[in-house]
Amino acid sequence: MTEHPPHPHAPPAHPEREPQLTVRAVVAGMLLGGVLSLSNLYVALKTGWSIGVSITSAILAFAIFAILFRLKLVRKHFGMLENNVMQSTASAAGYMTGGGTIAAIPALMMITGEVMGGWQMFFWISAIGMMGLVMSIPMKAQMIDIEQLRFPTGIATAETLRALHGAEGAGGKGKANLLAWGGVAGAVVAFWRDAKFDWLWNLPEKIKIPGVTLAGRPLVDYTLSFEGSLIMVGAGAIMGFRAAWSMLLGALINFGILAPWLYSQGVINPKLGYKHIVAWSVWFGSAMILTCGLTAFAFQWKTVMRAVDSVFKAFRGQVVDEHGEVPMLWFVIGMVLLTPVVVFLEWFLFGIKWWMGILSVVLGFFIAIVACRATGETDTTPTGALGKITQITFGVLDPGNVTTNLMTANVTGGVGLHAADMLTVLKSGWLLKADPKHQFWAQFFGVAAGSCFVVPAYRLLIPTADLLGTDKWPAPGAQTWKGVAELLAKGFHTLHPTAQWALFIGGALGVILVLMERWLPKYRAYIPSATGLGLAFTTPANNTISMFAGSLIALLIERRKPALAEKTVVPVSSGFIAGESLIGVLLAALVVLGLMQ
Repeated sequence: MTEHPPHPHAPPAHPEREPQLTVRAVVAGMLLGGVLSLSNLYVALKTGWSIGVSITSAILAFAIFAILFRLKLVRKHFGMLENNVMQSTASAAGYMTGGGTIAAIPALMMITGEVMGGWQMFFWISAIGMMGLVMSIPMKAQMIDIEQLRFPTGIATAETLRALHGAEGAGGKGKANLLAWGGVAGAVVAFWRDAKFDWLWNLPEKIKIPGVTLAGRPLVDYTLSFEGSLIMVGAGAIMGFRAAWSMLLGALINFGILAPWLYSQGVINPKLGYKHIVAWSVWFGSAMILTCGLTAFAFQWKTVMRAVDSVFKAFRGQVVDEHGEVPMLWFVIGMVLLTPVVVFLEWFLFGIKWWMGILSVVLGFFIAIVACRATGETDTTPTGALGKITQITFGVLDPGNVTTNLMTANVTGGVGLHAADMLTVLKSGWLLKADPKHQFWAQFFGVAAGSCFVVPAYRLLIPTADLLGTDKWPAPGAQTWKGVAELLAKGFHTLHPTAQWALFIGGALGVILVLMERWLPKYRAYIPSATGLGLAFTTPANNTISMFAGSLIALLIERRKPALAEKTVVPVSSGFIAGESLIGVLLAALVVLGLMQ
């Protein structure tokens, strides 16, 4: 193979003297990432959003090992490159929700009414996660070493690690303290609300707005209420004001205007509530999310062409071959081993024809290429839009089969997400002069750990399929996947006429809003986010109200005290989310074990 000199802008080889792939770094990453994956699962089943765990885990690991060192329970300081391996492991574990547990699997459960077995789910999401890591190998050298795509989250993680382990480490300790206090607050709220003890007055799950009715029904019947929770407040603070106000606008239109009118016309079930309203509104929301994603993706056609070309360059050997790079042979061996496994699982678990299984893997590779480049350029992984492309493809190849539709899209979207996450952590390692092979193995351990945490937690939270699509577990992401699958399987004509109009209008608005963003960039802050607006039609209004409140509080702090906002908003919000969700999972486990009512 032809040797190439190091890229002129690439960092020098990693310092050999500093340990990287240590047992404590990997174990800490597996545990922290696994725990944070529970938080991600909890939040995603509520909101449809996933939250990155790299920076949170790095801050937590730094603080934990600092305490252990002070107590003389460990002999050596936890180094920066060790922490980088730790966050690589944790990131893979935290994103194991992307293997299907927040979209394709719950969507399939809602359609079939059947619960996926624990072992089947474990092997399924693990195989997809590992395939995503392997598919990232030929992309790393071209996208990171040669083109030096930004991967903004990777840069932010590297900067955080430098700050934690450098002269400004005190700032990291302060963020760790804020994260801890936010976690305590979230845990107290969850315990106060969900622990059903005779001696404890419980915080209500829904705080009703008295004295106001719509179409003769109280607002709470339309999910228009406040909630006793900090999770959505924290999520809103992190997600940003534009997405949050777009969601609030969508919630007011859907639950405050359309739902009362549809109720008065007898279109939706008179019982009302989230489940019956969203049975209609999912068509508007799904169409908007689908068309906005595909339209935005269409504008990235140059990204697609560059992505495919860059990977072919890697196969032709037109990339750097530096010390420590993951060998291309690993890609070949990995694909030879994993492709039969994934195709077999598709056939054995879901009855997908073998040739369709192979096609899903091939399509998954190209989708992973696009997902990685899109993440590198924009810090957004378009798994939703890319998954819909697969749904449409297999909707044509195997019409009427919702299982094939959903689970082939699960393969392509899942490998794309994991490949993009791999390149994101490799970007932080590249900036810190870390060994890519160490990070690669770290992510493999993370995939295994994440599966071990996510699968039991999913089974605890969702023991039966009828819990999905309810006020407690709305699963907005799954609602969209389910809607697309059913539409492709049953046809447009089976919908109620008003739902047909909703589908058409939502789809048109998704395109229009993306075009407005592109053609009127100066006014982008005033144009509703199509994704946020569409998501509001599949999310309970009380969740949206809380998210808007969190984003508004964060905005006010950012405007008045920018330095304070930089130090506090993300750590405190992450603490709210982690503390409340982890106590929620713990209490659910205690109920299942019969230790609590």
